Amino acid sequence: MKKPFFNLIIVLAFTGQAYSQANDTLIYAQGKIVNAMTKEAVVGKISYQSLPYGNKVGMLSGSDYKFAMYDKAKYSIIVQAPGFAQVKYMLDPASANPDRVVVQDIELGAPVSAAKVVETAHTAGKEMTLDNLIFELGKAKISPASHSELNSVVKMLEDNPAMVIQLEGHTDTRGDARQNLKLSQQRVEAAKDYLISNGVSKHKVKTKAFGGTMPLSHEDNEAAHKMNRRVVVRILQN
Repeated sequence: MKKPFFNLIIVLAFTGQAYSQANDTLIYAQGKIVNAMTKEAVVGKISYQSLPYGNKVGMLSGSDYKFAMYDKAKYSIIVQAPGFAQVKYMLDPASANPDRVVVQDIELGAPVSAAKVVETAHTAGKEMTLDNLIFELGKAKISPASHSELNSVVKMLEDNPAMVIQLEGHTDTRGDARQNLKLSQQRVEAAKDYLISNGVSKHKVKTKAFGGTMPLSHEDNEAAHKMNRRVVVRILQN
């Protein structure tokens, strides 16, 4: 039996990430990454994907993490950090607390020999979120802190010569609709320019702007507005 086919979408969020869910009842996974021996914070790379098919996947970096869990799906999470063994957890939305948060702190121990790095297959049917693409407020200038996230996209395209992507820009719903559309276009063009400046062929990157017409959350608070401000990278072919 063939597995279900999904359209691959990679979400590059400016300061946060979320997917639409009925009545804004999103459940989140969150936790800290620490040294198992000293309990000190450890900066690591976090990758996660929904189960069982991994149609929604994401990557983060830092000493803590937070991401939305959609459609009541369970998620696997993998954490890697130099000098530590890779750790993998399974997160269940059924264990969320009254604040709709699944809290799972992650302790990293000594590395094991011959540890293998799990690579995400960039094929149609998956979603990946990169949560550290940051723009100046109301502008299309990319913060230098975002370069590592965009470099991950560069490497993905280098590793997949046949891949073609589409950058899709979204703003929050506040302000003038025409200006929001213009801003979202400018932001995806800025992201495209960065990719091209780092060796990606312009023929491998297309762009599309949506402004504030496709919000992920309809709540009127800053957290929701941050969720809605995002760049989506859609895999057109690979």
